[in-house]
Amino acid sequence: MDELDSAIVRQLQADARQSNRDIARKVGIAPSTCLERIRLLRQRGVIRGYHADIDLGSLNRGVQALVSAQVRPLSRTVIDSFQRSLVDLPEVMSVFVTAGSDDFLIHVSTPDIDQLHSFLVDRLAIRKEVIAFRTSIIFRHHRKTTVEPLPATTG
Repeated sequence: MDELDSAIVRQLQADARQSNRDIARKVGIAPSTCLERIRLLRQRGVIRGYHADIDLGSLNRGVQALVSAQVRPLSRTVIDSFQRSLVDLPEVMSVFVTAGSDDFLIHVSTPDIDQLHSFLVDRLAIRKEVIAFRTSIIFRHHRKTTVEPLPATTG
């Protein structure tokens, strides 16, 4: 990505609903050039989609937690199957396959602590491949909405 692509991506991250003409004006190029650059960014997989940032509390998901889980036997089949099954659960926001003492980090959101407990007992603890899990309640969550490319490293 060059500087122009980075500037376009920054604009889209700030507000993906702004018009192509507005983005072009802000980055200093013709609208046709901007449209073509955005098309190429999508084609290359740099832009994977456009999303609305929704307040979870408004969707009756006021409690969030990170659940670290260990599974056995540790095989590609078990990892892939477990990950697919988690993504299908309505409480699950994100699933990370991790290295270290835990195999998964699962971001969940529920209406309240009782529903979180139900999720842990009724959906996670009953899985035969789960040998252990730990839960951390999220009090506050702040996420970057604009991600900048990191400088290339040399050496």
